[in-house]
Amino acid sequence: MTTNDDAGGDPEAHADDGTRAADDGPDVGLLAPGRAGSPAEAATSDAAFLRALLYTEAALTRAQAALGLAPGEAAEAVTEAARDSRFDLRDLALRARDGGNPVIPLVADLTAAVPEAHAAYVHRGATSQDVLDTAAMLVASGTLALILDDLDRTAAALARLAAEHRDTPMPGRTLSQHAVPTTFGLKAAGWRSLVLDARDRLAVVRASLPAQLGGAAGTLAAFDAYAQAEGAGLRLVAAFAAELGLAEPTLPWHTLRTPVADLAGALAFTAGALGKIAADVLVLSRTETGEVNEGAGGGSSAMPHKANPVRSTLIAAAARRAPALAGVLYGSVVAEDERPAGAWHAEWETLRDLLRLAGGAARDAAELATGLRVHPRRMREHLDLTEGLIVSERLTAVLAPRLGRARARQLLDEVARTSRTTGEGLADVLAGALAGEPDVKDLDPHALTDPTHYTGAAGALTDRALERR
Repeated sequence: MTTNDDAGGDPEAHADDGTRAADDGPDVGLLAPGRAGSPAEAATSDAAFLRALLYTEAALTRAQAALGLAPGEAAEAVTEAARDSRFDLRDLALRARDGGNPVIPLVADLTAAVPEAHAAYVHRGATSQDVLDTAAMLVASGTLALILDDLDRTAAALARLAAEHRDTPMPGRTLSQHAVPTTFGLKAAGWRSLVLDARDRLAVVRASLPAQLGGAAGTLAAFDAYAQAEGAGLRLVAAFAAELGLAEPTLPWHTLRTPVADLAGALAFTAGALGKIAADVLVLSRTETGEVNEGAGGGSSAMPHKANPVRSTLIAAAARRAPALAGVLYGSVVAEDERPAGAWHAEWETLRDLLRLAGGAARDAAELATGLRVHPRRMREHLDLTEGLIVSERLTAVLAPRLGRARARQLLDEVARTSRTTGEGLADVLAGALAGEPDVKDLDPHALTDPTHYTGAAGALTDRALERR
């Protein structure tokens, strides 16, 4: 009998050296296959944030030196000292608990690494939020560039699918049931449109990501005081942003969280847009449907015959999580005073998780779209499942002007009922019904009920969508 004290019930008891989980190393993504190994994962790692923090500190001193507010030698010394290999990530993380953020211990260590003659120019005039917010914008900018690359790959693959299957008919489905025919080309063009919408939103947000510099309460007072010159702080903001390659903010945004909220919205939309594609593929690739399938499906631990739609599954998981994360970031817009307690702190992990979710989903979407296999024959078979009833809308439109709306509806109700109860094809039943109607003798029931002849402007709409770049 196994008890709670037995090794079998305690994974920690199986550790080779008896250490606890907290000492086992960094989060390597064991429970996050959607982001594991993705470019976004590396771009948002603890090491990446450390590099961004150090780059921000060095850039601040360089910007001050460029304006004559610090010696050039100080800028060189701080830049030289700001090498991530000099710093212990785990030690910084543990010491961050004392002040509530990692910038405080980092500044202490960076100051100690700079020659004493220049140590006073480390972090001079700045506050922790200036550095952490700016570093977050640097990390976000780099990650968005990677996501945008994957979205471009996805859009290109979907464009090829849409063009190739411009006129491939398939059932259109509404509320899970067959509605009227459509084409796979139009569906793929719609997917691409969403991807381009996401791309455009992310590109706008990325171009607007601002540096953060305001000092203790967003007044830039310390920079003017150190320079003994009014307006020095304003000039420094511009030089600092230019040094970093970020946008120059109109105001310090310590409690004006528009940049983070914009990121939240664009990233959540991206995850949702890709999630729509995944949702469609998951439905269309069911065994009993089989209209598409992923090019490289995943295996099952118990059922060797399965080829699971893993890419779509992981994208769908990301799309389900993203709105909640965005909600946290939107909630942090409610930030009191000139520096908030808790609202700002709630953003850090949340923003990173959202960047990783969108980045992993974009990576998976590019692989999904590139390898997706389409099965027109199955689509054609499914168009015939209702024996022509899928074009009942067309029949109404054709017969009503000739027979009157009421008579056309009555006739079609009778024809549909007969077709369903007898199993006879709709075209044959319709032919018999129309034989007694002199006003429609010229109509060909078989042509009228052919679903491939009722896709409307699907081809033209696909062409129009593919004109977008």
